[in-house]
Amino acid sequence: MLVAAFEGWNDAGEAASGVISHLGIEWDATPIAAMDPEDFYDFQVTRPVVEMSEGRTERLVWPTTRFSMAKPVGFSRDIVLVHGIEPNMRWRAFSDELMASFTELKVELVVLLGALLADAPHTRPVPVSAAASDPKLAAELNAAPVDYKGPTGIVGVLAHACADAGIPAVSLWASVPHYVATPPSPKATLALLRGVEDVLDVALPLADLTEKARAWERGVDELAQQDTEVAEYVRTLEESQDATDLPEASGDAIAREFERYLRRRGNPGGRGGPGAPGGR
Repeated sequence: MLVAAFEGWNDAGEAASGVISHLGIEWDATPIAAMDPEDFYDFQVTRPVVEMSEGRTERLVWPTTRFSMAKPVGFSRDIVLVHGIEPNMRWRAFSDELMASFTELKVELVVLLGALLADAPHTRPVPVSAAASDPKLAAELNAAPVDYKGPTGIVGVLAHACADAGIPAVSLWASVPHYVATPPSPKATLALLRGVEDVLDVALPLADLTEKARAWERGVDELAQQDTEVAEYVRTLEESQDATDLPEASGDAIAREFERYLRRRGNPGGRGGPGAPGGR
C-alpha cells in the first residue's frame, strides 16, 4: 500500500505532507528512491536548498519526489510513503513515471492526501472529504459521492491516472481554515491521519499529534479573542457549519462511527495488518 502527499497547491497548511513526515518518523521509514527532478521542476520557482556549516557547503538538496519504505509492526504489508512537490512542468510524464513506479512496487492500494483552504471554523472537527477510484471501493469506505468541476492539482491528476491503470485509489482532502493557514496545521494533519486509519482499517501511531492539535486550537482561540472582528467571523462559521452538520448528528450516524472505531481498535488486521490478504 502507498500513501502520498505533495507540497504546494495541494497542501494547505502543510497538513497533507505533515502526515507523510509524521508516519516516516514514527515508522522509521527507509528512503528507497527519488525521482530525477531535472525534467519536472523549474528551479527558479522551486529552488534547491543548500546547507552550510562554518562557511563550507555540506549538502545540496534538490526539490523532487521521494519514496520511502516502512515495515510497521503488526502489518503484513509494506507501506510506501511518497513525499513529493507538485511539479512545475510535464505533468503527464511525471504521472506516467509514478504509475510505472507503483506497478514496479506492486502497489495494491493508493491513498492520496490533500488539504485546501476553506470557510471552516478552527473550533470544530476538520472536515475531510473522500473520493474513491471506483464505486465498490467507495461503498466499502462509506465515502459520500463528491461532485466537483474545476481546477485540480497533481493529486487529482494521479487519482485519475490510478483509475486508468486499474490501481484502487482513495483521495482524502482536509478543509483548513483559511484565516489561519500558516503551517503547521496539526489539527488538519490529525484529521487526515484519522482518515488514513479509516481507509487502512488499522490504528496508526499518533505520538504527540493530539496534544499539538489541542495546543494549536488554544493558540488560535487566544488570537481570535484579541480581535472582535475575527471572533465574530468565527462564530458565523460555527453557526453555518453546525446547521449543515446537524442532520449528520443522528443516532444512526453516531453508532456507525463508534462501530468503525471499535472495529479498527479491536481488529489488528484491517486492510494492512496481520489479517490482510495478499501481503507482500
